[in-house]
Amino acid sequence: MCGIVGAVSRRDVVPLLLEGLRRLEYRGYDSAGVAVFQDGLKRVRSTGRVAQLEQQVKAEGVAGSLGIAHTRWATHGPPSIRNAHPHVSGHGIVVVHNGIIENYESLRQKLRSQGYEFESDTDTEVIAHLVDQAYAACHDLKQAMQNAMAQLEGAYALAVFTAENPDRLLAARLGSPLLLGLGEGEYFLASDAAALITVTSRMIYLEEGDLAELTLSGIKVTDRNGRQVERPVHASKLSLETAELGPYDHFMQKEIAEQPRAIADTVEPVLAQGFVPGLFGEQAEAVLSRVDSVSFLACGTSYHAALVARYWMEQIARIPCWAEVASEYRYRDSVPNPNTLVVTISQSGETADTLAALRHAQAQGHAWSLSICNVPESALTRQATLSFLTRAGLEIGVASTKAFTTQLVALFTLAVTLARCRGVLTSEAEASYLDALRRLPGKVQHVLNLEPQLKVWASHFTRKQHALFLGRGVHYPIALEGSLKLKEISYIHAEAYPAGELKHGPLALVDADMPVLAVAPNDALLEKLKSNLQEVRARGGELYVLADEDSHFMSSDGIHVIRLPDHEGVLSPVVHVVPLQLLAYHTACVRGADVDKPRNLAKSVTVE
Repeated sequence: MCGIVGAVSRRDVVPLLLEGLRRLEYRGYDSAGVAVFQDGLKRVRSTGRVAQLEQQVKAEGVAGSLGIAHTRWATHGPPSIRNAHPHVSGHGIVVVHNGIIENYESLRQKLRSQGYEFESDTDTEVIAHLVDQAYAACHDLKQAMQNAMAQLEGAYALAVFTAENPDRLLAARLGSPLLLGLGEGEYFLASDAAALITVTSRMIYLEEGDLAELTLSGIKVTDRNGRQVERPVHASKLSLETAELGPYDHFMQKEIAEQPRAIADTVEPVLAQGFVPGLFGEQAEAVLSRVDSVSFLACGTSYHAALVARYWMEQIARIPCWAEVASEYRYRDSVPNPNTLVVTISQSGETADTLAALRHAQAQGHAWSLSICNVPESALTRQATLSFLTRAGLEIGVASTKAFTTQLVALFTLAVTLARCRGVLTSEAEASYLDALRRLPGKVQHVLNLEPQLKVWASHFTRKQHALFLGRGVHYPIALEGSLKLKEISYIHAEAYPAGELKHGPLALVDADMPVLAVAPNDALLEKLKSNLQEVRARGGELYVLADEDSHFMSSDGIHVIRLPDHEGVLSPVVHVVPLQLLAYHTACVRGADVDKPRNLAKSVTVE
């Protein structure tokens, strides 16, 4: 959600800025802009794609050795040229901003009374005028930034420069991610490491409240107390290869296909070491041996992973567990238990609601926390006591696929490790779980080989406006994930229910125009699920069944069956979600949807 790129160099930075924006397109945006110093301030903004912005920049001959660029996802004011970033104020103050300023209305009113005129509907323009007001008094951009930041309430990542002093680039963050890149005699900033991988792998992650100054001489970072500090330099593990489309039509297709490798990479340390607490951090052994319950906090797809993990926690670790939507958790009166392990799940590690929920839990007295995340050095991993890094690699498609399946693997590992710490794991069970993890990449590859059959299903679904997904037990969250995938990229309205709830309402919707997809593993609930599905056929509903090879579902009139590998036991949810991803992907393709950038959605939700 929104993207920032900035650079100061001796060469023309415009190509670097535009390339950075291209690599941030996956985050979602509806307008884009760039501003550089070139014998004066040059600014170009567009409501089209980055490619259109590039055409405008070339047409106007824009170049410069210092500049900032931005992709905007509209919050305050509709997508338009006047609302696009960068925003400019009086003394050539240029600002780009990610996040939301919560007190912008009162600041806007105050600034208007002091003579400032507003050209946009955004909260960001308030920042530009605040910095300009302070700069007019002190003519020191760093001091002006500090004065402005002291008045802001909310979350922000900022990049600022002034045309009056165009050799300095300022960056600041509070509640929204921002990092710095170190080149050879040139320096960069971005909201995501992906924006900088073409120019550097050496990066500094700013901490909450940090203010950084970038010049050709180097980088200086000041913390929220005004003290100059040294932040560690990290070597990014992102590669150009992971950020390129290669032979695939879409990044989502590529990322679905990468799941066997992503899962294998994630389970590699588990297979090498076993289910040992050290997988989750140095303090893990002391923490995991003392917890008496687990609370999962997550949003969207990650929340569905948490719902699956709840079953695993209680079945395998024999420990009370619950899962909550992170955006709701901090707005209810909960009863804190200091012995609860709070587990937050996020692909990016920057999800605003999940971060806020973790901080709320810690403020409530929850001292033990664990983050399951795909991005090293993210805000979530730094905030939590313990962490486990999924090894999915860069995920660009907005609809999460490989991040979800690797989250499931991480959560399964946590459940078994907790069982071992609690003394409820037999050596035979541990060996069987390790063997199941070892087989899992091959099982997922088997499902990927069924893609032609799922394309046929997609040709049926593409003509529909509604769909119903059913599952039982641990596979109900997989039905939820399948319905989410279909609706978010194909724009078909889809709902998911526990199959046993059919007769309590959803059955009223079933007719020949409502396809019903059932996740039907060969487990203890299979016979009950079959009875539920008979209710669908009796009402003229058309069934699409994902069945295990060793179950006894047969295709017939109105019943379409795709057979997956033999039942994979406790890890069956990982296997069964993959065909749902493929179904959604191919349905969206047939309908001509923008698969990687579905309308109104963003990859990283960094505002509440």
